[in-house]
Amino acid sequence: MLNPRYAFISACLKGEEPKTVTSEHIDKMMAASNLQDALAIIRETDIGSYLEGLPVRTFDDLDQCLWSYLAQRIQYVEAFKFLPKDVLKLSRAYVVKYDVSNVKAALQSIAIGKKASMIPVGIIYNSGLLDELSKAENIDDIIELLTKCKLGDYVPALEQYKGDKGAKSKLLAEARLDGEYYKNMLNMARRIKDGFVLAQAFGLIIDLANLQIAMRAIIEGIGADATEFVIAGGYRITDKAIKELLPLKITDIPARLEDAQYQEIANEVSAHYDKTKSITAVDEIIDKHKFRILKEMLSPRVLSPLVMAWYLILKEVEIRNLRLALKAIVDGVSVQEIKNYLVF
Repeated sequence: MLNPRYAFISACLKGEEPKTVTSEHIDKMMAASNLQDALAIIRETDIGSYLEGLPVRTFDDLDQCLWSYLAQRIQYVEAFKFLPKDVLKLSRAYVVKYDVSNVKAALQSIAIGKKASMIPVGIIYNSGLLDELSKAENIDDIIELLTKCKLGDYVPALEQYKGDKGAKSKLLAEARLDGEYYKNMLNMARRIKDGFVLAQAFGLIIDLANLQIAMRAIIEGIGADATEFVIAGGYRITDKAIKELLPLKITDIPARLEDAQYQEIANEVSAHYDKTKSITAVDEIIDKHKFRILKEMLSPRVLSPLVMAWYLILKEVEIRNLRLALKAIVDGVSVQEIKNYLVF
């Protein structure tokens, strides 16, 4: 029997997809000479309509507005009176990724003694404590704040960093924060409708994140030293299998992957790196494939909490592309220089 609550939220969120910024919009924007002209090109999109009435003068202003737009869209969906409980559960768990990002920014701020820029999305932001996080002077301040916001699961990831403020220890703390986030997402997925598909999607995200870690570590010449940064919980590649890749050369990786799709991705990364000698080849190619895979898995799903997962991913990518394009316009960078970083 058709659940009217899922029918309503599916129709609402799917109805917003045609109003997102496309590659055609971005191409036209890159011909604009200033921010105002660029924003006029996306006036008919949902995000363009939101930005039109705001006082945007600099890229920093715009950056905050873009993140505020994402927060507003999430709050809008969560405020629906008859929102299915599983949709709300998914949304609340998903946005913790921004809390993790903000905690990482706070760690960086403590390390360099400079106030970090925070993303106004997530539980800490919704609790009105984001400014307090940005002013954290030590790890104990962050731990206390996480406890206030009922994010105590992330405290153990920071405990070791308290006694060792070195760069490697900081990277390890960040990796453990990511690992805890993914573990919580997988646990949440097991408790909602169609959660097996969401668990597969996040397992694939972990696979690709680990492939990124491995290939970047090999390029940087730290190979086996990256063992501790590998995330557990992958779908098609175990963390053990990833660790076995670390001593290899980048050209050897594709043949060691059992999954044909991952072999193709690794081959593409290897070939592009060989051509450009730029480590950014890893992120450029894996990010594009990640979006494609998630689109194939989640976009067709309706009458399900997964419609919210796809909506959040789509909005994040839209904001990512806009940030890149608009920063390029402000800095006078050509579209060709940023094209490989855009994801559609």
